[in-house]
Amino acid sequence: MKFFIDTADVAEIRDLMATGMVDGVTTNPSLVAKSGRPFLDVIKEICQIVPGPVSAEVTATDHATMLAEGRALAKLAKNVAVKVPLTVDGLKTCKALSDAGTMVNVTLCFSAAQALLAAKAGAAFVSPFVGRLDDVGQSGLDLIADIVEIYEAYPHFRTEVLVASVRGPGHVVEAAKLGAHVATIPPAVLRQLYQHPLTDKGLAAFLADWAKTGQTILPAAPAAKKSKKG
Repeated sequence: MKFFIDTADVAEIRDLMATGMVDGVTTNPSLVAKSGRPFLDVIKEICQIVPGPVSAEVTATDHATMLAEGRALAKLAKNVAVKVPLTVDGLKTCKALSDAGTMVNVTLCFSAAQALLAAKAGAAFVSPFVGRLDDVGQSGLDLIADIVEIYEAYPHFRTEVLVASVRGPGHVVEAAKLGAHVATIPPAVLRQLYQHPLTDKGLAAFLADWAKTGQTILPAAPAAKKSKKG
């Protein structure tokens, strides 16, 4: 499973890129607004940091303007994935951009039927929102299972299932078990993936035992030479 970070915080992206766990980034107008910086500048900088797909969302709702915005975003960098909503106009835009060779992430997916349409429109990614479905009493992970099953039945589909609205490590693990291709994860949740109390307890015990030996792995640094006074 690929991990995308769901943020427009450049400092967070740089920090997490050093872990080797980041395959891409997803942004949206709300995330970019929190940065307080110009939208296009933020997207350009993220694309320079991350070699994988960087989702940048259009803000228009009609096809003609969406298409114009999508083309402008695609010119920012080769790894931009234009993000469009799962509406009729969004699907039209997806088809046009995909036919021109631009990656498209169709977002705000809440049903398997919608995901099927996104694949037929040539989307590179479809983003089902598992957390938001859970919030209204439906199962977001059941939707992931349905989409994966449909896509696997039609090998000519190239659309990847990008699990969005992830609320915790459980969503990531269960989606991975179902065969989802990507999870877009808030930085805090990505850090939670490697945290476990037994890991902390075991490390503390190892360090305590090592300290009792009085040994070191690295040689001691040579003492600084005192300067001679004339």
